[in-house]
Amino acid sequence: MLKKLFLLLLVVTPLSMVAQDKLAYVNADDIFAKMPELKEVEAKLTTKGEAIQKNIAAIEKEYNDKAEAFRTDTTSLSEAIIIDRGKQLEDLRTRYETFVQSSQQEFEKERQTLLTPLQEKLRNAIKAVGDENGYTYIFNAGALLHVGSNAVDAGSKVKTKLGITN
Repeated sequence: MLKKLFLLLLVVTPLSMVAQDKLAYVNADDIFAKMPELKEVEAKLTTKGEAIQKNIAAIEKEYNDKAEAFRTDTTSLSEAIIIDRGKQLEDLRTRYETFVQSSQQEFEKERQTLLTPLQEKLRNAIKAVGDENGYTYIFNAGALLHVGSNAVDAGSKVKTKLGITN
């Protein structure tokens, strides 16, 4: 009899603990998009992206100009000059491809460097709201398939914590 009572307590105790959990959810993507600092980050990324595009366009123009000159001026050139110009075009194309690839990597690194502090700030705000309000879990609303009536939308509290007014 004592074993049955002990077993019953083992089964019922976790169920009662779940019933005491306070659950909340936030739309982290929506909050992140409204963070005031994001506009500054986006402006920096736009400036960097435009500079990269300007450099890419300059290399493309140089390549196209050399390719056009090569196409229009092959009749009176020796075979050695034709081979040399072909190598120059190939080197320029390789330089272009290398530049594009390294620029994309550099841009992505810069993007991560600028966005990581904002993401950390959002996580800290969510944690602070959870601690202040005694929430056991705060879920991201974007990943939820169903939100029950006893779950709390903590989004407005997180926005307030971050100084977001809308």
